[in-house]
Amino acid sequence: MDQKIKIRIAERDYVMNAPTPKDEERIRLAANVINRKISGYNTKFPGRSMVDILAFVALNESISSITLSEKLNMAMEEATGLHRDIENYIENIEK
Repeated sequence: MDQKIKIRIAERDYVMNAPTPKDEERIRLAANVINRKISGYNTKFPGRSMVDILAFVALNESISSITLSEKLNMAMEEATGLHRDIENYIENIEK
């Protein structure tokens, strides 16, 4: 059963549903990461609107997500290649 939790992002409170304790942990961690990035951008770009700051945070997180996805795809391709190499090696041993 979902547990309702309250998180705070950019000085606003939000009620979220957390289906599991692990989901609650992820939501709270994500909120903390976002708030730290907001704080960093506020320091780096004083006087910017919260909309601008949130746009910077969203862009930064999207770039990180895309980069990690690309790295994961490359690792999966490498693992598939290694698996194929191992299968070929085993086939040649059996001959």
